[in-house]
Amino acid sequence: MKTVLIISTSPRKGGNSEILADAFAKGAREAGHQAEKICLYDKSISFCKGCLVCQKTQRCVIRDDADVIARKMKNADVLVFATPIYYYEMCGQMKTMLDRANPLFPSDYAFRDIYLLASAAENEESAVDGAVSGLNGWIACFDKTSLKGVVRGVGATNPGDILRNATALEAARRMGRNV
Repeated sequence: MKTVLIISTSPRKGGNSEILADAFAKGAREAGHQAEKICLYDKSISFCKGCLVCQKTQRCVIRDDADVIARKMKNADVLVFATPIYYYEMCGQMKTMLDRANPLFPSDYAFRDIYLLASAAENEESAVDGAVSGLNGWIACFDKTSLKGVVRGVGATNPGDILRNATALEAARRMGRNV
């Protein structure tokens, strides 16, 4: 059994990327894994101050929800990020959370496998490429990790549109089952 931490980064409750996150969680639970979903839309997360104290203490000096989430990230076997695509890139909430996970860099983190679930209004799957590139930049800083899968839920403009994309929903569920 693996511990799977799913971070839904959308600012919109019940948005398309969160629906993909729920499908992934369902698949992971079906396979017998422990899956926890954290939504950032109701969290207090400040920007990184760049002080680098965390590189010595392995904990951020800012005591907010990002500090708590980063500590959960450290102990998870699998990390999953769900994001809407804004201007062909991950949403700002996801980028801010990745920045605030800086205390993990010098730590003995457990995670090895990372997944990205993205929803985009655009119909072209390439709309997600910027988010993949951005996440790969973060992953490159963690030698023991790799991006294991990406779901590109395109053509999802309005809340709930992703429900009409059975291919993306099934891909997320299948990925969850196969972690």
